[in-house]
Amino acid sequence: MTDRRALAWPPAPIKTERLVLRESEARDRVAVIELNASPEVNTYLGGPRPRDELERTVPEVPGQRCGWFVVELDGAMIGTIQLKPHAPESPSNRRLEAGETELGYLFLPEAWGRGYATEACTAALDWFAGALPGEPVVLYTQTANAGSMRLAVKLGFTELERFEAWGAEQWFGVWSSLTPAD
Repeated sequence: MTDRRALAWPPAPIKTERLVLRESEARDRVAVIELNASPEVNTYLGGPRPRDELERTVPEVPGQRCGWFVVELDGAMIGTIQLKPHAPESPSNRRLEAGETELGYLFLPEAWGRGYATEACTAALDWFAGALPGEPVVLYTQTANAGSMRLAVKLGFTELERFEAWGAEQWFGVWSSLTPAD
């Protein structure tokens, strides 16, 4: 069982070969609005939110909560990663028992296809595994989202089930830092 209080937050910035995962700052607000208003980014997430609504509701410093990372490339935000509480809306027993933390990610379209999501999510999962060893992480995506399906496989998520929701087939998988040898 995940004890989120055990997570030291915010951690020091996490540096990968090309990226930095860090806590959000005020300068990230414009990119957060762009992510949430983008039709391309939100194709499989229920569609974009209206920009005027986002301008009113996104706080000056967005995403200030445990497990919310800005992904930065060359000093500019290109996406976000969230390790957030998992609370399925209409859960099956498998979804309830799989884990209490869910991986989410959003990247600006200009960052797609370059391996940044794999690099950033791997770094975030490694951080999580170090902070809470053995705790599983779950992931949902639409099966129609080919890029997200490829990412789930690259990250080592194992499919637990598929189900229909929001008018489309959904994929549900789990990741753990524990291997059979552990």
